[in-house]
Amino acid sequence: MTGAFSVRLARDVISARGADARSFLHSQLSNDIASLAAGSSKYSFVLEPTGKLSAFMRVRCVSDEHFEIDVDEGCGTAALARLNKFKIRVKCEFELSTQPVLGLRGLDASSRTAALAVPGAVAAWREGDGAVDVFGGDAPAIAASMSAALAEDAAYNAERVRCCWPIFGVDIDADTIPAETSLVDVCVSFTKGCYPGQELVERMDSRGSTAPRMLMRLPARPNGAGGATSGTVTAIAGEPYMLSGQPIGRCTSVAGDFALVMVTRAHLGDAVALASP
Repeated sequence: MTGAFSVRLARDVISARGADARSFLHSQLSNDIASLAAGSSKYSFVLEPTGKLSAFMRVRCVSDEHFEIDVDEGCGTAALARLNKFKIRVKCEFELSTQPVLGLRGLDASSRTAALAVPGAVAAWREGDGAVDVFGGDAPAIAASMSAALAEDAAYNAERVRCCWPIFGVDIDADTIPAETSLVDVCVSFTKGCYPGQELVERMDSRGSTAPRMLMRLPARPNGAGGATSGTVTAIAGEPYMLSGQPIGRCTSVAGDFALVMVTRAHLGDAVALASP
């Protein structure tokens, strides 16, 4: 799909309130929450002490003592359990809910700016991806004001894969380390100070280490239900991504013209050469 469109989504939302909400989240998350201004948001990881992912979330500052944390639908319970595991003598209360969201996608720069002015709007994905999520409000009216007609889930997934934006539990999971996600640039601060799992993140960055795997967007063309082929490329979600008969990684999602592939380190050169601009 070309141009702006909208889609109905749902996100699990953890409301964090209390005098210690900001300092506690800052101590647990991989991104800088201490400097997050009211009305602003950041993506972040919550890691296990081993450095593996526990949750992939977006944090929005409502006020100095109130933060809204949203994760992919179905991931809220595990994310909340991880946060509570380290909450000792902390003045911060959590409340979990699932909320409807209007996803606006394919926005140009001016439309994205206008969409972010809508009450309940939160920046989504990377800044250049033309993505905004709106919590609450009159979804049909908001979509109409943005000239973003309601689309099917297939259009959303095609845009998600095109923008190389993963879903937790599908493209990345609890066995993934940050360096494998292609999200370090938006989810990690290297100046914020200590947090659980930081040692692995910092060590790989300081040494310039290549991750064992890397999530990448590679070409794919629809060919029947759930599969794709393009010349010597074969991609089927959940199966090896084949390049000239050689598996180079595991295909996690296929939608539209692209696939998300967790490419093994030995084949990163082949994948980089294959990747579309």
